[in-house]
Amino acid sequence: MKLKIIHTNDLHSHFEAFSQAVSLIKEYKDEDTLVLDGGDFADFKSIELQGTRGMAAIELLEYAGYDALTIGNNEMFNGVDTLEHMASNSSVPFISNNLLKRDSTKIEGVCSSIIIEKKGLRIFITGASPDMQDFSDGLGVHMTDFKKAIEEEVAKYAGKYDLCILLNHLGTFVDEVLVEELECVDIILSAHDHKIYPQAKVVNNTVLNSAGCYGEYVGMIEIEVSDTGVKLLNSQNAATKDAPRDGGVLSILSRNKEKAIEVLSKPLFTIDKPLWHDAIEENPLTNLIADGVKDMLKCDIGLMNSGIANAGIFGYVSNKKLIEVCPSPLNPTSFEIQGKDLREAFKQSLDAGVCLNEGKGPGFRGRFVGRLHVSGAQIVHDGKKVREVFIAGEPLNDEKWYTVASSDYLQRGSGYPSLANNRNERYLAEEIKDVIRIYGNRSEFLEMAGASRWKEKVDVNV
Repeated sequence: MKLKIIHTNDLHSHFEAFSQAVSLIKEYKDEDTLVLDGGDFADFKSIELQGTRGMAAIELLEYAGYDALTIGNNEMFNGVDTLEHMASNSSVPFISNNLLKRDSTKIEGVCSSIIIEKKGLRIFITGASPDMQDFSDGLGVHMTDFKKAIEEEVAKYAGKYDLCILLNHLGTFVDEVLVEELECVDIILSAHDHKIYPQAKVVNNTVLNSAGCYGEYVGMIEIEVSDTGVKLLNSQNAATKDAPRDGGVLSILSRNKEKAIEVLSKPLFTIDKPLWHDAIEENPLTNLIADGVKDMLKCDIGLMNSGIANAGIFGYVSNKKLIEVCPSPLNPTSFEIQGKDLREAFKQSLDAGVCLNEGKGPGFRGRFVGRLHVSGAQIVHDGKKVREVFIAGEPLNDEKWYTVASSDYLQRGSGYPSLANNRNERYLAEEIKDVIRIYGNRSEFLEMAGASRWKEKVDVNV
């Protein structure tokens, strides 16, 4: 039997491009077609998802006629409760064979594998999610070994299917390992590392394909399944840029955006004293965040870059305003680091050029890296050089290990490379915008936010 498989991956809520992808899906789809997604379809940077607990994504998947998707890391980033809500209310199966709750119990609505029948052809589909490592505990999830999980699923369904498809949200680099060790998998559709294959390839009798990211391509594979195995007939990764936008997708987005704005615009509290913001100058908004993470994580100091925010806050605060001001889905993070590496980062932060560097890095949705802000510390400088640093009133010891409350962005060394020299990192499930929501309503933290932690001292004898 001939079968057509249309697939996407790593959309990351680029829904405008998805509207074009759906036009191609409709054009190429027929009764002998499977439509699959490799994960990271739902990225909660989208206001439509934030305001509907992800249900806008479910509507889009159902409208486009998807048969299944596997769970990527971005489907987890709003916590296990939101993932469970989405999966339990979706007619499109959410698949992961190695993803469980933190206590190793099943996530409601999530399937480890499914079998779909097309004209008598039994199609077994399983999927593997990426190991979130230190993030898992904060997100409320637990990951098992993906290779062992795949092997167990395949063995469990042995003899019950004619075709085996693996949705792999582990990265294309894992494909080579899997095709060497798993003879029973006929097709691997890869995701996570955003690779685009020129066309599908066959390795050890396994068909492999990956369709890029952001809805820029739609992957299409045509195969023939017979008693002798699976034969690749045709493949392409079709660009979506010239395809028309599908009106149904646009309508779903518009309706859910209105719904989300209404939900997210409800006032949470009012700030009477402006928390202004600046990328280079020390400012009360970033000080508030630094104070907040220090209090949440109970560390020696708080450390935050001003690029985490895009604007200040004054007047009423809503969830919509917090998303606009602080759109990066980054997490409060603690780690240990030596004084010498903190000192180097503080030195760099006096350089406006460093502060105005483009803020690249996973999860970062701002523009600039921004200046470092501290809590529980004081930095004395002359405008160009750091002269003294005090933590809890004591001079910074270059060899001492300090506990730092920050974000996973700085923990990775993004913008300030010396901060990557850390150990014993720990992550919370909250996002940095939640720090503003929690501490922006506390008068003592609002008062502290205005206190300067960078003290300029000019030597009059120079």
